[in-house]
Amino acid sequence: MDQSALSPWAAKAVLPRGEPLPPDTSADVCVIGAGIAGLSAALMLQRLGRSVAVLDDGRPGSGETARSSAHLSSAIDDGFAHVEEVRGSDEARLAYESHAAAIDLIEGLVRKERIDCGFRRVDGFLFAAPGRPADELARELAAAARAGARVEEVERAPIPALDVGPCLRFRDQAQMDPLAYLYGLLAAFLRGGGRLFAGHAVSVRDGDPAVVEIGGGRTLAARAVVVATNSPFTTLVAMHTKQAPYRTFVVAAECPRGTFPQVLLWDTGHPYHYVRVEPAARPDEPDLLLVGGEDHKTGQADDADERYERLEQWMRPRFPAAGQVRHRWSGQVLETLDGLAYIGREPGASNVYLATGDSGMGLTHGTIAAMLLSDLIVGRENPWTHLYAPDRKPLRAAGDFLRENLNVAAQFADYVKPGEARSSLYIAPGTGAVVLRGLHRVAAYRDPEGNLHERSAICTHLGCVVHFNSAETSWDCPCHGSRFGIDGRVLNGPASKPLPGAWHHAASTSDAAG
Repeated sequence: MDQSALSPWAAKAVLPRGEPLPPDTSADVCVIGAGIAGLSAALMLQRLGRSVAVLDDGRPGSGETARSSAHLSSAIDDGFAHVEEVRGSDEARLAYESHAAAIDLIEGLVRKERIDCGFRRVDGFLFAAPGRPADELARELAAAARAGARVEEVERAPIPALDVGPCLRFRDQAQMDPLAYLYGLLAAFLRGGGRLFAGHAVSVRDGDPAVVEIGGGRTLAARAVVVATNSPFTTLVAMHTKQAPYRTFVVAAECPRGTFPQVLLWDTGHPYHYVRVEPAARPDEPDLLLVGGEDHKTGQADDADERYERLEQWMRPRFPAAGQVRHRWSGQVLETLDGLAYIGREPGASNVYLATGDSGMGLTHGTIAAMLLSDLIVGRENPWTHLYAPDRKPLRAAGDFLRENLNVAAQFADYVKPGEARSSLYIAPGTGAVVLRGLHRVAAYRDPEGNLHERSAICTHLGCVVHFNSAETSWDCPCHGSRFGIDGRVLNGPASKPLPGAWHHAASTSDAAG
């Protein structure tokens, strides 16, 4: 794969893989998903005396963890003012305390396990984007202070060319290489007797024990199951009407070593920009300046090149020392109604637990999930249980709920639209399109060698029509964010089943004519 299309950590990582799942496997806890949330929870539960089996259908960290920009922040992405508005000041304080505790836990594990992941404490700076309300920073400063954050207003950010006026300075933020950290967790987990298995979970039957069904008829029984798959595949609609999938984009440009200070930067735009520096790994290498943003709803745009270009155009005047763009990649975030993750017992279940709704703060939300879920599973009280409860319905965010679900409903109009291409015969090498063939919608992709790959274009979650993502060579669902490879396999939930093979017929004269 083109290394420039990966994050810096994914480009250099050597990704391990789990062992095949033996028949009749059981554990006290089964964790589905070997990203930050899953492996952090697995390690904590193991150290509480539970036997833990981790199941992943790929390599640990190869999902959204590998695509993170690796900001470790207790400054809430959606803003303390927003959290306070929809949840109240007491819960805004709990939100701050939980994210600060997550960074503390990561720092403690880095030291205890001697994980070489470049962890460092840094300051974070929030600055106003053009056109935003004049009092926005003042309101955020007041709300952040009420939440207990170490925050102050400063005259400017510590970047000479970034002349954006007053900023809010948040102390005690951090950054790291997320995959190096993840593999430190994995090594500690395996040393402690943990088990890592390869396999694709297709369903979970709640009960005592709960049973995880894996493709090929295999099962894994556990007294508790943690679903840490970014978007849960175990609920049909309960969680997915309360969170919205977005693609976010990042470019990483070379810059001379030490040119920019080690800080985190965000603006107040919608979508906002986020910036940090990844220091060089070797003396003969440059630092990398990471600039992200330009988000769009998953499956509702296919213009990644333009978005990368806009990020670069935004970067150049503000960071003139930035050189050649070495990496550019995208990731998927799940935005919730109140900016806080859903972590806890799955609604209606007894022994199935969820960690989802990263809201752009996947590393800290995933670590919070480990702390909260381990307490719930062993029967300990946790002060954050209500804050992150998956069954919560923040009434003050009813407008956002309605807007996002109206957007989903609008996507079903694809059923009455014509196909994107007249026929699969017109699809050029390296491109894909949805083709209308009789009553069937076909997701057709022609690879660079000219071979045609066809699958059904109907998402196996709730039946929306998928759209081609040319940057990722994937089929993305515009409703709830499921993503599929060109071979139909599931890349991202909530779908758990692959896109089936397309309805085939010999190309007729009328088909060739469009």
